Amino acid sequence: MAQYDVIIIGAGPGGYVSAIRCAQLGLKTAIVEGRETLGGTCLNVGCIPSKALLHATHLLHEAEHNFASMGLKGKAPSVDWDQMKSYKEEVIGQNTGGVEFLMKKNKIDWLKGWASIPAAGQVKVGDEVHATKNIVIASGSVPSALPGVEVDNAKGIVVDSTGALELPKIPKKMVVIGAGVIGLELGSVYARLGAEVTVVEYMDAVCPGMDADVQRSFKRILEKQGLTFVMGAAVKGVEAGKSKAKVSYEPKKGGDAQTLEADVVLVATGRKPYSEGLGLDALGVKMTERGQIATDGHWATSVPGIYAIGDVIQGPMLAHKAEDEGMAVAEVIAGKHGHVNYGVIPGVVYTTPEVATVGATEDALKAEGRKIKVGKFMFMGNARAKAVHQAEGGFVKLIADKETDRILGAAIIGPGAGDLIHEICVAMEFGASAEDIALTCHAHPTYSEAVREAALACGDGAIHS
Repeated sequence: MAQYDVIIIGAGPGGYVSAIRCAQLGLKTAIVEGRETLGGTCLNVGCIPSKALLHATHLLHEAEHNFASMGLKGKAPSVDWDQMKSYKEEVIGQNTGGVEFLMKKNKIDWLKGWASIPAAGQVKVGDEVHATKNIVIASGSVPSALPGVEVDNAKGIVVDSTGALELPKIPKKMVVIGAGVIGLELGSVYARLGAEVTVVEYMDAVCPGMDADVQRSFKRILEKQGLTFVMGAAVKGVEAGKSKAKVSYEPKKGGDAQTLEADVVLVATGRKPYSEGLGLDALGVKMTERGQIATDGHWATSVPGIYAIGDVIQGPMLAHKAEDEGMAVAEVIAGKHGHVNYGVIPGVVYTTPEVATVGATEDALKAEGRKIKVGKFMFMGNARAKAVHQAEGGFVKLIADKETDRILGAAIIGPGAGDLIHEICVAMEFGASAEDIALTCHAHPTYSEAVREAALACGDGAIHS
């Protein structure tokens, strides 16, 4: 008889959420994790620690630039970098400790170590092989490498996102390779701390794939905050010295090679699926051309009894997407129906202002030949946003079907965007129209009124613009 109904490999958000849901459904569950703490990349070296630093440095920015105008007089605080990192570690500890508590509460066994799969129905951790009816691979992702660039987090000169959270000191000059979510968030952190930050991006717009209006406004806002951008640049290599590094790049459209010197170079060129050491080749698990584990509509791999979720399979590499899949695959294993609506998965950039999107972009819908209408409302017309110095340049953009008025997508750049987007997510989940949001009373004064105004703009027009 199998020791477990399900063993989940990886204790990131997808893994631990899946484990909890499996246990709630009455399945005898174990989770495998080789780190000293649970929570995976997200809680240990990703989402959570970066948000702690973003929060701390945002308050510093407010003290330096906005406190005086609000009548808060006095010398701006100095930065104790070691204490700020200690604060970050405290936040990590609270979150990872919370996950460990949830494992115990739900009677989920933590198999400490790194896993391999000798055969379907078997998971090896250390020298011990555990029998299980089902296996869920939730091993996540790791930072992508860049040809010609060697990352060495220990030296703290050429680093990836993990190393950027542990720099021994605040650099005077930083080059960020990649203008995606990770690069812009961490670049913002160090710009607020006083570093001269230059972002080098191969594409012609920040956050490739995002709504074009947001891309343009976002870049302008970040430039006002002190970030410098070099767009359309192909990085050819990074030469690391004892205390500095040189980044060489060539304009994508042609031209002479250029060089940038920095104290720290952050390589933020995305992430790739991580499944090394599991033994998938020997098992015959089918992979995609991009190195992801191939799954069907029920998150099942090509080997019966083995499932996969999260960053290691196709789809956006987002913790909440992995969590949704984790709950859904638990339902499938328990003999129920698991479902994830991939058309309603929000994405958020946690800079100031925040950027949030969901659904299709205007350009993508036009390329499909869809007839749409767009409602847009600037935060300059929102009283609450003006009261907190976060109105300039931000907006809510709502896209609806021209004939049915059904909401197809949205983009928000402004205060609380990461929270505001969920009103639209719920509306889309229920198949709501823009008019449904426009007719819903929104409290005043709140940022959410901007969402209603954008919905009104899909009809007869917004009130405050």
